[in-house]
Amino acid sequence: MRTRKPTLTPAEARALHAEALVIDSQQPPITTGALFTPRMRQLVAEYARMGRTRAEVQPLLEAMVVRELRESPEARRAYLDLWERSGVTVACGTFSGPGPISQAFEQAVRRISQVHAIVDILDEHLVLVREAADIERAHHQRKHGIVIDFQDTLAFGDDLDRIELFHHLGLRMVQLTYNLQNLVGDGCTERYQGGLTTFGLEVVHRLNELRILIDISHCSEQVGWDALAVSTAPVVVSHSAAKALSDHPRTKSDELARAVAERGGYFGVVVVPGFISRRPHATLEDFVRHVEHLVNVCGIDHVGIGTDKIGPPSSRTGSLIEFPPEMPAAPPGTFDWTGFRPEEHRLTPDFRLEGYETFADWPNLTVALAQAGFTEEELRKLLGLNFLRVFRDVVG
Repeated sequence: MRTRKPTLTPAEARALHAEALVIDSQQPPITTGALFTPRMRQLVAEYARMGRTRAEVQPLLEAMVVRELRESPEARRAYLDLWERSGVTVACGTFSGPGPISQAFEQAVRRISQVHAIVDILDEHLVLVREAADIERAHHQRKHGIVIDFQDTLAFGDDLDRIELFHHLGLRMVQLTYNLQNLVGDGCTERYQGGLTTFGLEVVHRLNELRILIDISHCSEQVGWDALAVSTAPVVVSHSAAKALSDHPRTKSDELARAVAERGGYFGVVVVPGFISRRPHATLEDFVRHVEHLVNVCGIDHVGIGTDKIGPPSSRTGSLIEFPPEMPAAPPGTFDWTGFRPEEHRLTPDFRLEGYETFADWPNLTVALAQAGFTEEELRKLLGLNFLRVFRDVVG
């Protein structure tokens, strides 16, 4: 931890947070899991009683978010109140991730359609971010912006033209792999971890041509190095942590983090407890240690925050949606495409982070960083200006 004295009081840090540009560079369920109304809770209970799985009810819940926001003033107030309490200006939401390849394209189109619907319903409050000017507009108008990102390339299938299709629909950031292997390369929990495939090299070229941010957060270390070697634009780590501090497959080496920064990139630090600490009960000091370490490695202009977490510890999905413990994730015998092994990867319920339970606790991160001695100028960079800079450089 820093030995410098705090330059801001907690009250001053919260005031800074309230007026600063704040960007969460990875907030996966910002539209699919940031609302859990009584009617949604009832639907989950009914499916649980019928012996159905979370995988079966999840698409229904996602579609229900749109209907609830359209029809229910209470739902709209709850959703917008979460944004307001977080103090976050812009969040990068995931609209395609791990899962069966056969379902990836349809799922991505459906989820992108839903975010367009949500922005239309709440157009006085939300902005769909297509360029850096949209981020600045959202901040100036005191609105909230959503960046459409993918945490895998499965939705592209073997069709490179789909990259342009999704770009037209608003896609602005793409993680090359999730945890497991895909057509592009290997993920960070795969049995053998190689680099980019020949097809993956072409995907990187297409992403560069379309000015889409390349994200290597869940990728194998070698995919990260290959992406840096091939990409003509800066590469980002939207949400990860320092391997030197917690030695987890989802973290990155200092060497790779430094190379990302040297090429103009960005590194967002997560608040997932098992990623930032080997101890079950992590604290905000663990989060701050990772930020400090990465600032020392990358420089203050290349680090930010990508929480990767919106919901309470009891939520298995990381969203606000809570499933009964007895409700299975998927039918027996179904392959788990996430690539996570809960015990091995410290994702069991006993791993908790004191000080950050839900998205509404985001201001606590700013206070913790201020207490560690980061100055106002440094805080503004960490909170949003660093991500805005790389977004402007790459996306425009």
